[in-house]
Amino acid sequence: MDSQSPQDPPARSSPRGPLAGLRVLDAATLFAGPLAATQLGDFGAEVIKIEHPKGDPVRYHGHRKDDVPLWWKMVGRNKRAVTLNLSTARGQEMMRELAAKADVLIEGFRPGTLERWNLSPESLHEINPRLVIARVTGFGQFGPYSKRPGFGTLAEAMSGFAAITGEPDGPPTLPPFGLADGIAALATTNAIMFALQARERTGHGQVVDLAIIEPILTILGPQPLWYDQLGTKQQRRGNRSVNNAPRNTYRTRDGRWVAISTSAQSIAERVMRLVGHPEVIEEPWFASGAERAKHAEELDAKVGGWIADRDFEEVAAAFEQAQAAVAPIYDIEDVFRDPQFEALGTLASVEDEELGTIRMQNVMFRLSEDPGEIRWAGRRLGQDNGAVYSELLGISCEELRQLADEGVV
Repeated sequence: MDSQSPQDPPARSSPRGPLAGLRVLDAATLFAGPLAATQLGDFGAEVIKIEHPKGDPVRYHGHRKDDVPLWWKMVGRNKRAVTLNLSTARGQEMMRELAAKADVLIEGFRPGTLERWNLSPESLHEINPRLVIARVTGFGQFGPYSKRPGFGTLAEAMSGFAAITGEPDGPPTLPPFGLADGIAALATTNAIMFALQARERTGHGQVVDLAIIEPILTILGPQPLWYDQLGTKQQRRGNRSVNNAPRNTYRTRDGRWVAISTSAQSIAERVMRLVGHPEVIEEPWFASGAERAKHAEELDAKVGGWIADRDFEEVAAAFEQAQAAVAPIYDIEDVFRDPQFEALGTLASVEDEELGTIRMQNVMFRLSEDPGEIRWAGRRLGQDNGAVYSELLGISCEELRQLADEGVV
């Protein structure tokens, strides 16, 4: 626990952005709920990150530099960092006081935990009827799996994502990053904004029940409908698509990899003309993406052979001239060097008091009048205890030290 000293730069800035004036309590962990709070903070909300005195688990995930957790710098950006032990009676009392002054609470505890802590949505709404409460869990607030621990990996498995990912003769494949959590974070942000809009009409804050297993299923598209109406199950096809071809990754003569998509019929025709096989365009099956997909072996041989005989720069220039869709397969070093990402400002430089200048993903879209900003990176554990608890709850430095000694903060 770090009670903010007078020397610590305050995690505050002049209210800017479309969400300026909105106060968000982020009491969630790993990763969907916290990422949703990060997005709200990017666009001006005052986000107060509430962590157990031992710290959010993300502080102990992934790489570190000089013992500083790097993942936290991104997830914790634009958040004031306070510690609070919600399993204590005094911690619960302080949480109720904070909730009384907040617009949004995001939590990710197993269903029933808030209720056990005397912090149920019903009790919080008695204190603050306008509070929007977002509950982000693996399986939702009810149902036979609701009490189970749930993480994005389980959602990637149960949604059907892993079953269709990988090579046809290989095992189901999980993504090497928090895909389901990221999708759930975007969905949570949407849900919160919808609830805030509804509050303008009703004056009352709603409870958002978001199960991480659901948003990723939505992203998988029409598979439930196909199964319901046709009994069809999509199978693993590697980099190929059931909806169009050619669609794959191809290796150039100098060892680079490129990806091609032909979702539009006109693009498919341009690709085949470019690689010297316009005759296939006249085939009856070529007029349909799904039918082209049935001829993926033939199309891949023609496209892949043409690409394999040329270096990457020649391939890229030819595809651009033909207005056909191609992109290089990047690793993160390539992302840093790409001129399009540079033009968009996709990677932002942030001044950090622990690490100096650091670079991370910028806000993920641009508003014409309120573009969003990163005001600071993730702060030290409990760094804003002194400022937040003094401003919002009137707690003195002496009392804060006592609370720390008692394990409350």
